[in-house]
Amino acid sequence: MKLERPVTIVNKLGLHARAATKLVELANMHTAEITLVHGDNEAPANSVLALMMLESSQGKTVNIICEGKDAESAMAAVVSLIENKFNEDE
Repeated sequence: MKLERPVTIVNKLGLHARAATKLVELANMHTAEITLVHGDNEAPANSVLALMMLESSQGKTVNIICEGKDAESAMAAVVSLIENKFNEDE
């Protein structure tokens, strides 16, 4: 199963090191392959450095692609993490 969904980064600092680390930890809990796409760049959700290279700041939209057995639960978890501002206090 392959799912795609656009999500807007809402936290003030965007996809910075701490947020990217949380996303990697979440991605590693799923068997689905999770990729984030921003413009012409894409990054696997299990690489902090690749995620930071996307330079996704507040207000930018990233496209999330989940592919694999647990794609639905992976997508729900990633969307929730982003929409909840990576669980950070701002």
